[in-house]
Amino acid sequence: MFPPPFTEPLPPGSTIGIVGGGQLGRMAALAAARLGYRVHVFTPETDSPTSQVCAARTVADYTDAAAIEAFADSVDVVTFEFENVPAESVRLMTEHAPVRPCWRVLETAQDRIAEKTFFNDIGIATAPWRPVRSAADLTRAVGELGRPAVLKTARLGYDGKGQVKITAETDLDEAWAAMGSEAGILEGFIDFDGEISVIVARGLDGAWATFDPVWNVHRNHILDTTIAPAPIARELAAEAMAVAHKAAEALGLVGLLAVELFVTKDGGVLVNEMAPRPHNSGHWTMDACLTDQFEQFIRAVCGLPLGSPERHSDAEMKNLIGDDAKAWLDILHDPAARLHLYGKAEARPGRKMGHVTHLRPRRDRR
Repeated sequence: MFPPPFTEPLPPGSTIGIVGGGQLGRMAALAAARLGYRVHVFTPETDSPTSQVCAARTVADYTDAAAIEAFADSVDVVTFEFENVPAESVRLMTEHAPVRPCWRVLETAQDRIAEKTFFNDIGIATAPWRPVRSAADLTRAVGELGRPAVLKTARLGYDGKGQVKITAETDLDEAWAAMGSEAGILEGFIDFDGEISVIVARGLDGAWATFDPVWNVHRNHILDTTIAPAPIARELAAEAMAVAHKAAEALGLVGLLAVELFVTKDGGVLVNEMAPRPHNSGHWTMDACLTDQFEQFIRAVCGLPLGSPERHSDAEMKNLIGDDAKAWLDILHDPAARLHLYGKAEARPGRKMGHVTHLRPRRDRR
């Protein structure tokens, strides 16, 4: 019970347990293989993108205590590739293997109320917000923040799911019912220029490595295009990176942290949300950096020295969503395109099937 955390680098040949079987786990597993590690995935899916490329898999529900314990006993370190895993299940794994990042980091990131409170408590600005746990709470919050605003579920929301826009015409009882959750937040309207994100790695020894901030463009609430580097002033980029550092340090993170921020009209930044794992807006690093986000993730989790996040090229990454992936052959005819497909059998509207990156010669630093 409760094995001591390792303080030396995990040697090649060790097994990394990844909780979650999506494309992020798949690309992390491929990076782990390059460094000589085996990966054992825990997922409820029988043919997940991660399980296609790893050495072992456990197919079980995330609440199956017996499966959780057997899985954790079979690996040398545990990590996760998305947030929608019960924090208690990951906590149980800590009794059998080291978990990186800590399960409490997961607990904070998977609940918007806890997440917003965390940022504000450490002095990081967010959009104005209020917790809402009933239709009456929503009415009070709208009275304080005004309209327009956005009602978001506290848990399990992503890619625009569980969000309801509150306008002058919105019936608040109907909005509360439409959100479909027992708890949420109301976020005040922000007139912003765009969204950027920063990905920072923090090692077991406290060392840092930060990728350049990038500019994100969404379509139907799903990330469509990422431009690296973000076309923002040097001072704003430095401010965004400092925010990510501060958050990772306060969390005691060992692993990778992605922080999404709004760029305001007056040239400032407000944090939107964070993710303590590889992030869609970091996929460009696979083709444009000396060390990509997935290798950096594996390095941090295994206690290895962090690699250089230096960008050798500018890049534009575009998600292939739904039927976009059917153009795979046309994409491969483009010699400048770097195609990455995720092994998903069925293309559905809104489903991320892959991505393609185009590189350009690096411009001088701002």
